[in-house]
Amino acid sequence: MKIAITAETDNGLDSQVAQHFGHAPFFVLVDVEQGAIQAALSIANPFAENHEPGQIPDFIKQQQAEVMLSGGMGGRAIQFFTQAGVKTATGASGTVRQALENYLGGTLTSAAPCDESVAHGHGHDHG
Repeated sequence: MKIAITAETDNGLDSQVAQHFGHAPFFVLVDVEQGAIQAALSIANPFAENHEPGQIPDFIKQQQAEVMLSGGMGGRAIQFFTQAGVKTATGASGTVRQALENYLGGTLTSAAPCDESVAHGHGHDHG
């Protein structure tokens, strides 16, 4: 299984989780087999500065990720991932490794739109 996690830096598993999905500078792609990390690769988010709705979920799907973890994500992004067959979970924090361990351990399990996105209709709603 390949899991993508938003990241502030390109330090792989030691990167801090990016809290804003759409503007995450990097994604860490982690290959996991039987609960064990096999490989991790940091890639730059080509849409961090500017993107249209759906571009980032499409990009993550092209990387063959089955799961997307992030600190926060808007409702539209969650919908795009669902349509692409990619599971999402929000509320990730700490390092990428910690977020991954939380997901694999069952404490990071679902996605909900960010309060900012829901309350104000901005911020995370795009892509």
